[in-house]
Amino acid sequence: MHGTLAEGPLSRATIEAAHERIRPHIRRTPVIDLAAGDLGLEGPVNIKLELLQHAGSFKPRGAFNTLLSLPVPGAGVAAASGGNHGAAVAYAAMKLGLKARIFVPEISSAPKIAAIRAFGADIVIGGARYADAQDACDSYVADSGALRIHPFSAVETIAGQGTVGREWEEQVPDLDTVLVAVGGGGLIAGIASWWFGGKVKVVGVEPEGSCALHAALAAGAPVDVPVESVAADSLGARNVGPLVHAISSRAVERVVLVPDEAIIEAQRRLWRGLRIAAEPGGATALAAVLAGAYVPARGERLGILACGSNVDLATLAALAA
Repeated sequence: MHGTLAEGPLSRATIEAAHERIRPHIRRTPVIDLAAGDLGLEGPVNIKLELLQHAGSFKPRGAFNTLLSLPVPGAGVAAASGGNHGAAVAYAAMKLGLKARIFVPEISSAPKIAAIRAFGADIVIGGARYADAQDACDSYVADSGALRIHPFSAVETIAGQGTVGREWEEQVPDLDTVLVAVGGGGLIAGIASWWFGGKVKVVGVEPEGSCALHAALAAGAPVDVPVESVAADSLGARNVGPLVHAISSRAVERVVLVPDEAIIEAQRRLWRGLRIAAEPGGATALAAVLAGAYVPARGERLGILACGSNVDLATLAALAA
């Protein structure tokens, strides 16, 4: 199953197998229905609170699936991350008794760095952006022989993230469309693979200043993009790579872009209306509705994924003031 290239969406059987593999190690995260008027929304929506997952994001699904699928050498595992992937790999390695070294860029938030350390991993901080951390990680893997766990461009990772879609369908079987935030694209590639060919449309949401999947779909191939967004520490991939592009070009309905101001407003509304502490990336899918980047049709059963909660509390307090 290991690989970095694919012709198209993963099979539901692959995602189902990942679900069975990781089920003892992850939380089944709750869903809530919001009526029209809640959070200032014009119509009803369903929100899946994947930000309540272990380590504060959806990422442990892919991390556990990788570690339980592949042989791990004595040097342990290594990952590059804006924060959430690193925390997830550190958490999964801790639970499975494995060594982990995590490389993060300087823009990573203090809560994410603290989480990685709390889970017992070695942490290396350096480089201005995620791509710099990935380069450092790749050099370490080449020298040490550690198993590299890529945050999005691997079949095992995408299959694990796809279990979000499997679980959501079981909880809310009548969804028409789901909105999913996109960084490197592993999450949306997995969810879209689960629903590929079915009635549920999967729509990606990216910040205007960090839009690698939108650019790849427009160009017909992965391309490098500049990264500058309030959500860059979780949605800051410079290039989605060939695997995510191959899946998304067939299985993702479209990708919409939102300004940072809408992301911040989504964070604010989640806190004020639901007392949900979401990081910018975790609130980005909701921002698509607030900004009018995605307008649901009358009667459309819309689902929104809230996917990350590793927010700096001082920043959240300032937003709520």
